[in-house]
Amino acid sequence: MSAIIFIRHAETDLAGTLCGHSDPELNARGYAQLPALIDELRGQDIGVVYTSDLRRARTTAAAIAYAFAVHCHACSSLREIDFGAWEGLSWTEVERRDPAYASRWLAEYPNLPAPGGEAFSAFEERILHSVHALCKLDIPRNIAVVCHAGVLRTILCRLQGQSASDAWQQTRSYCSIVRHSRDDAAPASTGEVAVRACR
Repeated sequence: MSAIIFIRHAETDLAGTLCGHSDPELNARGYAQLPALIDELRGQDIGVVYTSDLRRARTTAAAIAYAFAVHCHACSSLREIDFGAWEGLSWTEVERRDPAYASRWLAEYPNLPAPGGEAFSAFEERILHSVHALCKLDIPRNIAVVCHAGVLRTILCRLQGQSASDAWQQTRSYCSIVRHSRDDAAPASTGEVAVRACR
């Protein structure tokens, strides 16, 4: 059985902030990271690329798809968690603006969402559902999936049994890679991945 190769997107100018559904493009460093990422993927027999529909992921995915001469599809369900009112803020800014809620969030994580943001349980369900559907696709070669750090951490913790601290360490770097066997379908109900062609 082929594998799914999950890839964190390259860098943007919102590095160091809570960047969930915010939609920045790659910055100069991000574009410079793409050749090394593609070199690292050489030999992986990639047959198709799926991606979050946010620009930082789509641009990274388009470069991979071009290098391997394969189709690329975007899927909104592969987005990062939505941080609501905290989008684009550093943690220092969050603590300065709302110290009481920030303190509660740290104490109650993952059970308390950011103000106006997505519940972690809903985010996790969305990701596991998408991974399950990707595992069921009738594609004999490896599937590359460009997404976000939170997505990779969910896969490492929920599907590969790693601790939160180990998962965080493995996904700190932009363009980090997590390989997942398609034999290990996600523990979620089967569903279709809604896709559209990358632009």
